[in-house]
Parts: sequence; structure tokens; C-alpha cells
Amino acid sequence: MSKPIKSMMVTDYRQRFEDISNALIIDIRGIEANTNNELRKELHNAGIKVTVIRNTLATDAFKDTSLEALTPALTGPSAMAYGGDSVVDVARALVDWAKKIKELDLKAACLDGEYFEGAAGVKHLSTFPTKDESKAKVVQLMLSPGANLLKAATSPGSNLMGIVKEIQERLDRGEEIAKVG
Repeated sequence: MSKPIKSMMVTDYRQRFEDISNALIIDIRGIEANTNNELRKELHNAGIKVTVIRNTLATDAFKDTSLEALTPALTGPSAMAYGGDSVVDVARALVDWAKKIKELDLKAACLDGEYFEGAAGVKHLSTFPTKDESKAKVVQLMLSPGANLLKAATSPGSNLMGIVKEIQERLDRGEEIAKVG
């Protein structure tokens, strides 16, 4: 391949992946065509893109970006999976697919510049909470002290209301209320 063509491809990679900061590197070699199409279609429906990349050109394109962490995994046939709501969603989807397709090789992932090596690293990343799950946990943590305080403040009053209601029901039935000493 000529130097101008390589330069154009590196520029294309930079433009295509400039807004991408988290991704996975996979190897889809050896997967049957129909299975590969099914995989790509299902990932596409989830907003996940899979792009086959040339390792040396991608290495040049990823320099000084957060994707530079992926360069150790750029050996052999490589494809980059990215998109979705978060890289955790991408990892979860690909881990599920790797269970179905033995030929799917999970090579690496990066999350905010942190490198996750091999299938074990990608599986570990898939256990992380997504952005929405993290936000929900933060909101829950922020609201729980207030909810506990509200329970503590209203509990004596609700207990007292229960006693008053019981007295009222007994009086309505004509029973006497005994004095507790």
C-alpha cells in the first residue's frame, strides 16, 4: 500500500474515531458469514458498531488519544467495537455473544484510558455498572438518609395513630378501655 493511501486511511481513522474514548478490540476471524451477519445486525440494533481495522494504521491514528491504551491488543486480525450507551453495554453484549460463538475472540477493552487485557479483562469490564446504573445508585444513596429520617420522624406518629384508631374502634364496639398502669 502506498504512503499517501496509508496517510489517508490514518486520517479517516482519526476522523471516524475522534469522539470515541472507550472501545473493545475483538477478532471475528473464522466466524461463519451468516453468524457474523447476525452478530453485526444485533449489535447494530443496540447501537454498537463493529469496524475492521488495520493494526499499524490504527496504532498511528490512536496516538495521543484515549484509544492509545488499546495498542497492545492490535496484533493479528482486529476489529473495533464501540458505541452503545456505554462501553460496559458493548462489553456485556460481546461477552454474551462470545458464549454463543466460540470463534469470537475478546482481545481487549479500554475505559477512560484504562486497559483491560484479554477475555478476562473484557468480562471484568462487563460487570461494571453502566452510566445509568451508576447515576441511579448515586441518587439512591443521596435519597436514603432523607428517607430514613422521614421514617424515624413519622414512625412515632404512626404508632400513636394506630393506638388512637384501636381505642376508637373499641369505643365504637361499646367496649371499655382499661387504664394501663
